[in-house]
Amino acid sequence: MVWTGCRFTLILMPATTREAPALHLSRPHRPVLVAGTLGELTGPTSGLVELPLRLWWNPMRAFDLDQHTMLTWMYENVLREAIRVDELRTYINGATLVRLWPQLNLPRAVRAAWEARHPRLRHA
Repeated sequence: MVWTGCRFTLILMPATTREAPALHLSRPHRPVLVAGTLGELTGPTSGLVELPLRLWWNPMRAFDLDQHTMLTWMYENVLREAIRVDELRTYINGATLVRLWPQLNLPRAVRAAWEARHPRLRHA
């Protein structure tokens, strides 16, 4: 079952029993937040980006998006930690996400939730 609000989508998938849907969790007690469309994700694609402490609690919070490893690292963290759709819109770029998707090291629940909402990612 998919519930789409005006700001985000929560994906509920059938659990092992038919009565209880399972909510995708990025980590314990943290539901996966999925953007409604990939087009609304208009984050930067190059340059230095500093994540807020809430998304990345390391003292060195700047990511050089021109370095492939730093770009993928930032995407992994934002996809795992975002709790507001504006965080996704600010730091993730839809076209870049599609390009990076096969290389991202994500929890299974994060990958499943995003692929359920955006089948294009599954085929990237």
